[in-house]
Amino acid sequence: MDLMEISEKQTMSREEAAARLHTLADALAQHNDVEFERGGMRIKVHVPDQVHVKLEVEIEDDGNELEVELTW
Repeated sequence: MDLMEISEKQTMSREEAAARLHTLADALAQHNDVEFERGGMRIKVHVPDQVHVKLEVEIEDDGNELEVELTW
């Protein structure tokens, strides 16, 4: 059972998505923690120096998907 899960889906421009990914990448590169704010709550997640990275691309007739997953 998940202790906590935060899920969010939004429609935005490709440039806005890139900016959000840049912000996350900068936080990962500079800090041991990543912060999220949702519904008035601020959530801090500790990220260790070593993580597992999974990159998945799905190409289908009805749409494509690019998924980046970090686990530790």
